[in-house]
Amino acid sequence: MKEIYAIIRPNKISATKEALAVLGFPGLTAVKVVGRGKQKGILGEVSFSFDPGLLRQEGRMKYVPKRLLYLVVDDADVPLVTAALIKINRTGRIGDGRIFVCPVEEVIRVRTGERGKEAI
Repeated sequence: MKEIYAIIRPNKISATKEALAVLGFPGLTAVKVVGRGKQKGILGEVSFSFDPGLLRQEGRMKYVPKRLLYLVVDDADVPLVTAALIKINRTGRIGDGRIFVCPVEEVIRVRTGERGKEAI
């Protein structure tokens, strides 16, 4: 099993959730986050409202608002999920995000005690 972390633009969250659900992956966690990458918080790359406290001088932001999605999938599903994430979120502009794929040693469903694939 693998855990997939995707840092994406906030305006892409709905399309991403819908696409993953259609593919059979409705279960995910989404969190509002702020950060910055190589673009160093270029203000012109943000096309949505944000907290003015994130601003600093010279047309830059301390941090850029993003969404962090994470979900656990079977190893065989990683290519499908990552391809969908890329297809929905790639705009070709700075700030499209990142995808990280990490190993998962165990999954346990708290309610039933199921383990492994059955618990996903």
